[in-house]
Amino acid sequence: MLGTIVNSLSILVGGLVGSLFKNKISNAYNETIMKALGLSVILIGLKSALQVNNILLLIICLTLGTLIGEIMKIEKGIENIGAFLERRFSKQKGLSNGFVTASLVYCVGAMAIMGSLESGLTNNHSILYAKSLLDGISAIIFSSSLGIGVCFSAISVFIYQGIITLTASLMKQFLIASVVNEMSAIGGLLIVAIGANMLDIKRIKVGNMLPAIFMPLLYYIIKTIIGF
Repeated sequence: MLGTIVNSLSILVGGLVGSLFKNKISNAYNETIMKALGLSVILIGLKSALQVNNILLLIICLTLGTLIGEIMKIEKGIENIGAFLERRFSKQKGLSNGFVTASLVYCVGAMAIMGSLESGLTNNHSILYAKSLLDGISAIIFSSSLGIGVCFSAISVFIYQGIITLTASLMKQFLIASVVNEMSAIGGLLIVAIGANMLDIKRIKVGNMLPAIFMPLLYYIIKTIIGF
C-alpha cells in the first residue's frame, strides 16, 4: 500500500499548489490548457489500448462491464460524491467537475492498474512512484484549471488502487501477463473516452464503464475453474 499512499499524497500536494493559481489565470488560458490536456490524455489512452491482443474479448468485456456499471449507476455515484463535496465547501464552485474528472483520469490508466498489481504481487512500488511524480505535476495543471476538487480525487485514488493492490495479493495465481495486458488495454480505451469528455466532443459516462477493466480477470477465473 506504500505506493498508493505516496501517489495519493502527490495528487493532494499538487492539487493544493495548482489551486493557488486558480484565479491568476484567465478563463481563455484555462480553456486552452484543458484542451491541450485532453489531447494528451487521448494519446496516453491510445498507447495502452493499441496493445490489446484479443479484440473480441475486449469488446465483450467492455460491453458487459458497461452494462454492469449502468445498472450500478457508478457515474452517478461519483457525481453525487462530488456534489456533496461542493455543497460542503460551497465557496468552491465547480468542485464536483474537478473531482470527477481528476478521479477518472488518475484511476483508469494503465499505470494505475499495473502499478497497483505489481505492488500487490511483488511489493515493488516503482511504477506507482513514477505515477506519483506524473500525477503530482498534472494535478498542479488540473487544479489551476478545475479548482480544489482535484485534491479530493486523492481519496478516490487511495480507495481504488488500494483495492486493486489488496486483491492482487490474494489472487496472484490468476493475474497472468495476458490478463493484465487486456485490463490495461480496456483502461486505455476509457482514458480515450475521458479525453473526449475533456474536449467536449461527446459526453461519455466513463464511470459506468469502470467494471469493464476487471472483466478479463473474471473471464480468466471462470475459464480456469471450468477448465476450457
